[in-house]
Amino acid sequence: MAALAGEAGFRGQSNLRTWLTGILKHKIIDAIRKTTRETAVGTFDEDPDIGAFGYKFKQNDHWQERPTAWSDPDSALEQKQFLAALEKCLKGLPARTAQAFLMREHLGLETDEICKELSVTATHCWVLLYRARMALRQCLEQSWFGATGAKGG
Repeated sequence: MAALAGEAGFRGQSNLRTWLTGILKHKIIDAIRKTTRETAVGTFDEDPDIGAFGYKFKQNDHWQERPTAWSDPDSALEQKQFLAALEKCLKGLPARTAQAFLMREHLGLETDEICKELSVTATHCWVLLYRARMALRQCLEQSWFGATGAKGG
């Protein structure tokens, strides 16, 4: 061992015991990691209790109550993204114009109700609604339909 320590390749004065202890330490760590990552085959019951998984099965392994069909997640996501784009465009409108638009289209109020709430004439209300629709159309053409490759049609 002394001959090896004197060679140019070995700079440190390691003992064989230190070297073997280091290897053993790393092997133990690898074994612990492996057991935490993998589940042994024999740990599952031969006949697992389906009820433990929260499913509603009859004794004959058929559904008690059929699960409801999922809606189309792609269209739901697209609708959510469109509504976010619409909300962004609404924030760009003047406050009174946005209020008139939301009162008409979202709340379904009639012109006279909007006029009373905003203290405007019927003609002014129609102008506000027209401006809101035109501004929203332009904004959505730029931020939604133009940016996403004509999603809506």
